[in-house]
Amino acid sequence: MPEPFRDKLFRLISDLVLCHSPSGMEQEIDAFILSWLESVGVKAHSDNAGNIIARIRGVNSGPVLAVTAHKDEIGGIVKRVREDGKVEVRRLGGSFPWIYGEGVVDLLGDRLTIPAILSFGSRHVCHESPQKVYEEDKPPKWDTVWVDTKMSKSELEDAGVRPGTRMVVGRHRKAPFRMGDYIASYALDNKASVAILLLLAEAIKAPAADLDLVFTAKEEVGAIGALYYTHQKRIDELIALEIAPKSAEYPIESDEDPVLLSQDSYGMYDETLNGRLATAARKAGLHVQYAVLSQFGSDASIAMKAGHVSKAACLGFPAENSHGYEIAHLGALEACYRILQTYLS
Repeated sequence: MPEPFRDKLFRLISDLVLCHSPSGMEQEIDAFILSWLESVGVKAHSDNAGNIIARIRGVNSGPVLAVTAHKDEIGGIVKRVREDGKVEVRRLGGSFPWIYGEGVVDLLGDRLTIPAILSFGSRHVCHESPQKVYEEDKPPKWDTVWVDTKMSKSELEDAGVRPGTRMVVGRHRKAPFRMGDYIASYALDNKASVAILLLLAEAIKAPAADLDLVFTAKEEVGAIGALYYTHQKRIDELIALEIAPKSAEYPIESDEDPVLLSQDSYGMYDETLNGRLATAARKAGLHVQYAVLSQFGSDASIAMKAGHVSKAACLGFPAENSHGYEIAHLGALEACYRILQTYLS
């Protein structure tokens, strides 16, 4: 008996989330993606920017359609290693220390991964201690917290921990949690979209036109991978798979209906392409929601603003606690898959 789609999706997302992939240090998830694609008979390659590209030949020749899902996650980057072995980090992408809280993080050294504790200091203090403000006035910030390794500076040097080393939330804290048809986890942005793209690669055999499924690198620090890819290749249409942050300021009402963006911080999306995706949703018996987002960008909007693509769209799944411990409905993820499967076929 075949595995229920949402169970398969949850299992695949769980595997992907456990692959550390802070921007620019994406080797773990690269190995998983390439192995998975090979197992389903889909050829793929990596380019010089770290993107993984799976080309599926279409029935008709002509301009290439690309669908992207970025494979990097937010985290921290080491600024300095103190003489006492404590490590100072700064944001990598849209991360904040209060989201992770005190607890285990992993420092991805050149030779060893070092588990350590993101630390804010003691609570049993008065105004004489700088961390007192966390209890009363301010959230902790990267320049006022530290990572405690209980190792010497020389031991950390031997492990390859240095300025530029990436930090992510500890692996044992990352396993997704399921609540019925909801999934909760760090890094659903954008491991859930990567899972959808992998399942599309398995399912789509003869798209209407040549199709690139692109697992993009370094999106969280400026869509670097997508900009390189779209600069190198002529792409007529680009669809980015993303999260759609739920907030009182946006009219995103359903947890199960995907979201088409009309605008974000980088500019307008193409309404003609949005219309075609909405038509595909109706053909699949699904509904879409629309939103205009602030403080948000995608591979699609950034590439279109740079003049690399003429038409771009962003299809997202509603998510609470974006860039934190995110919660999404598996039904919305399945709907994104069904809409794209219909559109691409």
